Amino acid sequence: MDVISKTWMIVLSAATCVVPQVARAAEDAPVCTAPGTLPAAMAGWATPVAQAAAATPDDLEAATLPIGQATKVRLLQTPAVTYPLRPAKPGGSVSFGGLLQLSVAAHGSYRVALDSPAWIDLVSPNNTAVDSFAHGHGPACTSVRKMVDFVLEPGIYTLEISATGSPDGEVMVLRLP
Repeated sequence: MDVISKTWMIVLSAATCVVPQVARAAEDAPVCTAPGTLPAAMAGWATPVAQAAAATPDDLEAATLPIGQATKVRLLQTPAVTYPLRPAKPGGSVSFGGLLQLSVAAHGSYRVALDSPAWIDLVSPNNTAVDSFAHGHGPACTSVRKMVDFVLEPGIYTLEISATGSPDGEVMVLRLP
């Protein structure tokens, strides 16, 4: 068997493993006949306020993210953003991202909700990455696509958004009970 035939056999073998998983994922997606319902704590998702993301840490004061209120964020092309910490998934030259500032007043668990599969990293007041403790999808049939949970202490944090394909995104931070 020549090299080309072996290569095609490997490609076809890999494809037969992936196709059933893709089909199964499509079967698991909910069929939405009506809009889903958000929990009361996410009522602010329905009325987002507009905000431009910051391009550098020096610009963060003008890019504040309120807790409990959804924000429609205007993002920048990735090469224009200077992240305080390199994102785990920075995206490429045609992706979008940006920085937002988050002020936490009380210790607790906080959720970051997004309307896209964008990558997020949270940077602590002492400029270290904050580890998340949970990841999930938003409620079925809503525009909330992704949710990531963190335990936070009081302080000013930087939310890094990266690796998204759209210049606009909706984000909301809420304190969990």
